[in-house]
Amino acid sequence: MKKGIFITFEGNDGSGKTTVSKLIYEKLKEAGYSVVYTREPGGIDIAEQIRDVILDPKNTRMDARCEALLYAASRRQHLVEKVLPALAEGSVVLCDRFVDSSLVYQGIARGIGVEEVYRINEFAIEGHMPNATIFLSVDLETGLQRIECRGEKDRLDNETALFHERVAQGYEWVKQEFADRMHIIDATKQLDAVVEETLQEVLNIIKEHD
Repeated sequence: MKKGIFITFEGNDGSGKTTVSKLIYEKLKEAGYSVVYTREPGGIDIAEQIRDVILDPKNTRMDARCEALLYAASRRQHLVEKVLPALAEGSVVLCDRFVDSSLVYQGIARGIGVEEVYRINEFAIEGHMPNATIFLSVDLETGLQRIECRGEKDRLDNETALFHERVAQGYEWVKQEFADRMHIIDATKQLDAVVEETLQEVLNIIKEHD
């Protein structure tokens, strides 16, 4: 059986990655691909429960290292329960966020350190990195404006502008560090154009892995 393809979606808050990744999933499904959509933190019951703890706006006292460990725990369960079985069946797995987010949010924006966060996640994922990553790129100002337009905000949405600035800087590092698997999309364009460009990129990734 053909091995599956693991494609993650990353981007600053407000980049539209959740909307875009779900639309790509629908388009691949309509085209007849065996495709699974999932998200982090979450994707399966245990990981969704951990997500609720991480993102609850009331949990303002959460320690940064506790936060990093909760993300890694959620990621481990999600990986073994959903991602790896789908890949073993030959499916294309589209995942909204993965390890890159932890390196950026906890490693850089929280100041824990990339190496420390990477080691936690190495233990959690046992080398199962994505085949490719779609990075939806928006400038910091646009991302923050989009966050403000949201209804209910989670704990990370409510972080300071300085925190979101560090996230943006962190993603610049990630894009350079993992340039070989990064596919960068200009997400400041109209949604239809972003989706079309992303779809073509994803189809090219699938073709390359055939």
